[in-house]
Amino acid sequence: MSSPAERYAAARRRAAQANMFPALEEFALDLGFDLDDFQREACQALERGSGVLVCAPTGAGKTVVGEFAVHLALRANRAGSAGAPQAASADVAVSPPAGGPAGAPRRKCFYTTPIKALSNQKYHDLVDRYGADQVGLLTGDNAINGDAPVVVMTTEVLRNMLYVGSATLEGLAYVVMDEVHYLADRFRGGVWEEVIIHLPPSVTLVSLSATVSNAEEFAEWLVTVRGETEVVVSEHRPVPLWQHMLVGRRMFDLFHDADAARKHDVHPELLRYTRETMRRLELGDAASGGPGQGWNRRGPRWRGPLRADVVERLDREGLLPAILFIFSRAGCAAAVQQCLAAGLRLTTPDERAEIRHVVESRITTIPSEDLSVLGYWEWLDGLERGLAAHHAGMLPAFKEVVEELFVRGLVKAVFATETLALGINMPARCVVLERLVKFNGEAHVDLTPGEYTQLTGRAGRRGIDVEGHAVVVWSPEVEPRHVAGLASTRTYPLRSSFRPSYNMAVNLVGSVGAEPARALLESSFAQFQADRSVVGLARQVQRNVETMEAYDVEADCHHGDFGEYFALRVAIGERERALARQGQAQRKADAIASLERLRIGDVIRVPSGRRSGLAVVLEPGGGGFGEPRPLVLTQDRWAGRVTPGDFTSPAEVLARIRVPRHFNPRSPAARRDLAAAVIATGLDRHPRRRAGRARSNGEDHRLTELRAELRRHPCHACPEREEHARWAERRRRLDRDTDELRQRVAGRTGSLARTFDRICALLTARGYLAPEGGVTEAGRMLGRIWTETDLLVAECLRRGVWDGLSPSELAAAVSVIVYEARRDTDERASVPRGAVAEAVDTTLKLWSEIESDEASRGLEVTREPDLGFVWPIYRWARGEALAKVLASGHDLDGEMPAGDFVRWARQVVDLLGQLSDSGGASSDLRSTARAAMTAVNRGILAYHAAS
Repeated sequence: MSSPAERYAAARRRAAQANMFPALEEFALDLGFDLDDFQREACQALERGSGVLVCAPTGAGKTVVGEFAVHLALRANRAGSAGAPQAASADVAVSPPAGGPAGAPRRKCFYTTPIKALSNQKYHDLVDRYGADQVGLLTGDNAINGDAPVVVMTTEVLRNMLYVGSATLEGLAYVVMDEVHYLADRFRGGVWEEVIIHLPPSVTLVSLSATVSNAEEFAEWLVTVRGETEVVVSEHRPVPLWQHMLVGRRMFDLFHDADAARKHDVHPELLRYTRETMRRLELGDAASGGPGQGWNRRGPRWRGPLRADVVERLDREGLLPAILFIFSRAGCAAAVQQCLAAGLRLTTPDERAEIRHVVESRITTIPSEDLSVLGYWEWLDGLERGLAAHHAGMLPAFKEVVEELFVRGLVKAVFATETLALGINMPARCVVLERLVKFNGEAHVDLTPGEYTQLTGRAGRRGIDVEGHAVVVWSPEVEPRHVAGLASTRTYPLRSSFRPSYNMAVNLVGSVGAEPARALLESSFAQFQADRSVVGLARQVQRNVETMEAYDVEADCHHGDFGEYFALRVAIGERERALARQGQAQRKADAIASLERLRIGDVIRVPSGRRSGLAVVLEPGGGGFGEPRPLVLTQDRWAGRVTPGDFTSPAEVLARIRVPRHFNPRSPAARRDLAAAVIATGLDRHPRRRAGRARSNGEDHRLTELRAELRRHPCHACPEREEHARWAERRRRLDRDTDELRQRVAGRTGSLARTFDRICALLTARGYLAPEGGVTEAGRMLGRIWTETDLLVAECLRRGVWDGLSPSELAAAVSVIVYEARRDTDERASVPRGAVAEAVDTTLKLWSEIESDEASRGLEVTREPDLGFVWPIYRWARGEALAKVLASGHDLDGEMPAGDFVRWARQVVDLLGQLSDSGGASSDLRSTARAAMTAVNRGILAYHAAS
């Protein structure tokens, strides 16, 4: 216990602080908890008038600093109102000023977030604290009280305001950028830098970030563009996090103690047990009772613990509520079903009644006929047992209910994809990682230390839990030392993803002019980092040159010039690969031509793959959209589309049978009868072999010359030839890498300005910028289009691609602009014939023109239109049932998840809204766009819009 003298000194210090920072002391009194040191330090910097960058772990309480900026703005308004003149009499009223000095605008604070869900959440938090009259919300979907002194919004909304010079910016004093580390996002990160660069100098910026290792570098850039900025970094978690691994049925601590964690020393008992498990696995020991009892009795293949067993184990250990991250939507849904099948129940009768009450009160506006399509009853069953999935494929209304029930402690275990970690306030006592690999849209990749920290950072609820727990499920592919590295690494550099866009270019030129626009781009964080990196790249080039000189010594041959000899070997290899590519290209061309000739009823043989065997053509493969993909029915009753990649030789028509006129490939009975007719041809018993196009087996003349020259070279007789060749190959690879480094050095200095110049040249050639540097009428139209494929939208408007379409046709035609399939595929979805097909075909041709123009100028190519959402949105806008709409979202193998449908439909509505307000659209098109928005905003979309 402190002495009277110490208590007196502490009281004096508090009194001095209160005098220095009266706003902070006033703010702290209402919090109900003591501020941490980093929170107090950041708030004091704000009250002194400095900008601030706060970097702290998930759950540390960074948002308190943002809320203090809100408090400062409202406090200034109260102070201004307090000094207003009073009414002279009861008959004469004198209105007080809005805030601040007489006649001055109110001071405002904008609170920006990266996602709409987080904006909605923060809006409700601030309304609870300050009242609905003081707080507004602007997200694109919602516009509530936008003239309030405090407005929560997505970062894109603020960017758009800055470009159009919105009157709402008047009086803006503070901007809070929550989750500012999103500027590293490859798709949307540039928006953060645009805002930071364009905000007026009078605005104080509050940047809130997850812990990054280059905070000082980021802050140094902030100082150059925003002025005084104080950096406050905290790596302290208010709730300690303990790391574990689950091996079979046994749980181990990853580290023995805190000291071992600092040294990355894995618990020796965990290492011993996993080594023994691996040894038994390699020996194929399938005896029951083996470590973890996770053996597959058919062979030495590891089978991890069942998901229901994991949840039960967490329940016994008192570690619920928990989030179990599974990097697969289907995996999340399957996990809930597995737990239900195992009879798992984590709730009391009272909790189940409360859950049902919450659910029923939230989904009243969803049409009852859609509930079964959405899997409502299965979802409700899981909720009532305390179990739920959470992923982007779910209906937003369902996700919101899951979030609410989890925060209230009614749902105990949520199986989620990593999207849950992005901003939503949904902490747990425990986080479980089933795997340390995820699909990033292109390939399966390992989790980074930053992603691991982001995910496990959910564990430990401040003010509720004394500690949080992170559990990694062990498998033979998961090395405990690798987990220790992920858990202990503190190197998460923030890298800019900023790049100029067409919309940005016309807005910059229109607002400040071409040359000042180039200067603004050169002041971006991206260019700041690029210029700094040049020094390190140049050093690497020098080191590579020295290494290549050493390789040259090792490859030296006394028989002759080995570099000359090795060049012949390289030329031979390149010639062989070129010839192989030519052969493959010819075979593919032959296959494409043969598929284009197919007609309904043709019986062919699919030579390879899972669908090999006889098949009858149901629908020809033509249609003008890329490679032919005829719809076929195989003798095994599978209906689907085949591609040229399925054919190693041209498809040959073996026979012809009758296909019923209105054949339904979704009908099992229809498929059975037609497959029987295919088999009845008897061709399956007498497979015909086709040699394919005769090809010349003669030797390539140039290849023959190169091989003869190689054999004549003196180094060919060297007994150490292959050893020299190994060093020469290392030298060649390093030389190639060094050339790339040199190009990067040359390309990084002024790289953004050069890209900007190329974009401006393209826009000038296409009439969006005037030759003398101004913005044309078309350019002003482009400047109001906010989408990733902005130039393609502008070209479609200028060419009248969407004129004359009906509302449902318009929704379908514009969907190809915004939709992007979750997986890269060579498949081409079909589209409704007539006006929609013509509009889509023209859009693809325009994209091809733009792509060619971009490629010739060395610009990043605009994303190709995707036809995968045309049928679903077309049918929905025509008023068809949800079940039929979702079934049309994929080929014949599955349905579109309801959450995906809602998300893409909302993006279609957003683009339609831009068309309805566009000066570049005809009055008829604007009217049709508004009608299309009305047609789309029904049913589950109407619920989403209202929420």
